[in-house]
Amino acid sequence: MKAPFSKVLIANRGEIALRIQRTCRVLGIRTVAVYSEADADQRHVLEADEAVLIGPAEARASYLDVAAVVGAAQQTGAEAIHPGYGFLSENADLARACAEAGVVFVGPPPEVLAGTADKLEVKGRVAAAGVPVIPGPLEPVPEDEASLRAAANETGYPLLLKASAGGGGKGMRRVEREEDLVAAAEGARREAGGAFGNTDLYLERIIAPARHVEVQVLVDAEGNVRIFGCRDCSMQRRNQKVIEESPPPHLDTNAIEAAAALACQALDYRNAGTVEMLVQPDGTFWFLELNCRLQVEHPVTELTYGVDLVALQLRVAAGEQVPSEEVRFVPQGHAVEARLYAEDPAAGFLPSPGTVLVAREPQGPGIRVDSALRDGMTVPPYYDPMLAKICAHGATREEAIARLDQALRETVVLGVRTNTAFLRALLADDDFRAGRLRTDAIDRRVEELTATPPLPLEVVLAAAGEELLGGGGDRTRAGTEAAALPTPWDTLAGFRLGEIR
Repeated sequence: MKAPFSKVLIANRGEIALRIQRTCRVLGIRTVAVYSEADADQRHVLEADEAVLIGPAEARASYLDVAAVVGAAQQTGAEAIHPGYGFLSENADLARACAEAGVVFVGPPPEVLAGTADKLEVKGRVAAAGVPVIPGPLEPVPEDEASLRAAANETGYPLLLKASAGGGGKGMRRVEREEDLVAAAEGARREAGGAFGNTDLYLERIIAPARHVEVQVLVDAEGNVRIFGCRDCSMQRRNQKVIEESPPPHLDTNAIEAAAALACQALDYRNAGTVEMLVQPDGTFWFLELNCRLQVEHPVTELTYGVDLVALQLRVAAGEQVPSEEVRFVPQGHAVEARLYAEDPAAGFLPSPGTVLVAREPQGPGIRVDSALRDGMTVPPYYDPMLAKICAHGATREEAIARLDQALRETVVLGVRTNTAFLRALLADDDFRAGRLRTDAIDRRVEELTATPPLPLEVVLAAAGEELLGGGGDRTRAGTEAAALPTPWDTLAGFRLGEIR
């Protein structure tokens, strides 16, 4: 089958840039990496066909610079830009600049991104289509105090104040009682204005206990919607997903998937996206939001459905239709993903930048690792500290969890602290094992879950391989010798084209 493009620029870094590169190589597409001054030695740069330096370490002057990204595409002759997730992935300005430059944006068109930027407007459009939305007024929070209190009382406590232009938890406040409402609204407005240039807020009732379930959608240029099942993302810490799985255990998702298709049609959505829902214990579900991009946790869908979502994104962006209903995608088995971070759970999950002296990734039946790890790499302090996604697929949920736990046990990262022990503690939790999932499970028991000590150094060194580490238990000597070892990347040449960096 003909490749949808001959050259694609990947406007991202780390494991997601490498994951997109992998699909492009399979399709016969050349890749262009962009990088900041802090990322010159990262794998996504070394393994691309071409690489372009787009700015200094700070993301706003490099990975978030629309002109620099589009300019790199024009400079290298890239026909399309894939934004991955995060950074500019849901940025209407980038999509618009691509259209003006004659470059295909692998994602929704600019008018769709602009139309979905206001979360309150999205909520109203989805509700009008008959999709259940979380209870709360469908208009912005009033400015005057009396009207604010009246709207909050009508919504009911506890409630959330949320930024209309928000994301990433910014401009969001939980309010348990009326006496805290005004101060919370003032704080949320300040934060929303600083982050998004828009101080509009809206109110939602807190749905708890609940599960976080999301639907993977793909929509072509003609509006045909194809659903690739659901994922459960309930295992979260402070609204940040930690472990995800597909399909959601103990849940009939037919009605949820049908509602997701309605939401896509109501919003005139295009390309890959995720419709997120909150699901109560009795099965009642509520629309939460639409993420207009590829999700971090997309590998669990790929493992259970046997699809390549990035390849489908590229083909839809090139004008092809989604696979017809005659092509059946039936989930096989179960998949679980854990996010490996350079962070210290025992110190409040503080990031752990530094140099990775030794990195060893797990292997085995059903194991998939999406990773940016390599010996000697730098984990810079400027970006999200996720190192890899460790995924496991099995015939049953129990088998997938067992395989993932063993994979985490075999994962070795020396030189920076990681959350490996914390992830294994989650997998061993009785409620998680039984599929009793809820979004506040980690936050309610975080001290207990972070009490698990990391593996002893001698065990880690043995797992890394005595022949690689010089056979000693001394941390300094082992790390120094490992850092000096040759790696496959030392032999790579020609990944830049001429003077392009």
